[in-house]
Amino acid sequence: MKREKAGTDGATARVEWSVVPSGIGPLLLVATDRGLVSVVFHADGRVRDGALERLGAAFGGELVEDASGWLAEPIRQLRAYFDGSLKTFDVKLDWSLVTGFNRRVLRELADGVPYGAVVGYGDLARRVGEPGAAQAVGAAMGANPLPVVVPCHRVVERDGGIGGFGGGLETKRRLLALEGVLPEPLF
Repeated sequence: MKREKAGTDGATARVEWSVVPSGIGPLLLVATDRGLVSVVFHADGRVRDGALERLGAAFGGELVEDASGWLAEPIRQLRAYFDGSLKTFDVKLDWSLVTGFNRRVLRELADGVPYGAVVGYGDLARRVGEPGAAQAVGAAMGANPLPVVVPCHRVVERDGGIGGFGGGLETKRRLLALEGVLPEPLF
């Protein structure tokens, strides 16, 4: 899949992608020269193609399947995370798909909620200085372009409920079980 369009500075962006297996199904990983920019759940066929179409439009550049190795380290770290040997991601992230409040919330989540911990929507809102913005935090989680790496699965409801999740509730349960927050499913 190839898209050519001049960016705002007149340059053409290059976007690389790869679909990798994981403990929660295939993940589409997408990177620019600045870092990992997108992780997409359930990345078979139509989901993958739709995501690549949207990213091609957003970046106005060429989409190529993992040609230069930008994704090698994110792939290695995701494999280590799913096999239980990695607790903290340390990959370059391209935050260009996120702005304003959402970016502040996602950065706080990435930096301030470690493996095996959870935080409430309202608590996260308070952490970024917006104590009444729990619903907006929920919207930021839903718009997170970097799930798993920026761990929106660690955000739960104040009353102990699991909350929503763009990758589906079963995916959220499996991620929380992997991190020891929930018990492993019985079957």
